[in-house]
Amino acid sequence: MLKVATATSFLARAALWIAGTGLVLMTAIIAAQVFFRYLLNSSLVWSEPASVMIMGWFIFLGAAVGIREGYHLSFDVLLYMVSDRTKLFFYSVSDLAVGCFGAGMIYYGWQLAMRTAGNKLPSLGISGVFDFLPLVAGGALVVIFSAERIARRAAGLPTSRFGDVEMEAEA
Repeated sequence: MLKVATATSFLARAALWIAGTGLVLMTAIIAAQVFFRYLLNSSLVWSEPASVMIMGWFIFLGAAVGIREGYHLSFDVLLYMVSDRTKLFFYSVSDLAVGCFGAGMIYYGWQLAMRTAGNKLPSLGISGVFDFLPLVAGGALVVIFSAERIARRAAGLPTSRFGDVEMEAEA
């Protein structure tokens, strides 16, 4: 389990670095577009589609890491009224549902990517596949991180390094 945790930790860290780099890059591209448009009276035709594509990467990668760290949205009113053992069951059901959603992201994202493979993005000159790859990559990470959370819980290990209710229930 330690090797898997090390690998998923590396994946999460890499995804966060890529997402952070994408956020900075997108900001720089938008700043360059503003400079070119308003100061040089010219325009970078590729800036908007490139920024949107980069935004897809940092949103989906960041969301997947958020799932690994336990930051995804949840409705936990019922959890205040059930036993610790039942809470762990509900957490696992939630992680299973999130993992299934990730599998849907992979499946439907791949279908969209293949349908747009022959299209060329006019201002970037690249295949339309690149618009949907973040959906597939993010979905793959969601599945991996959800499976890790379920496996860690089954092994009696904490699923988050933050002191949340779930860790207290397992301790």
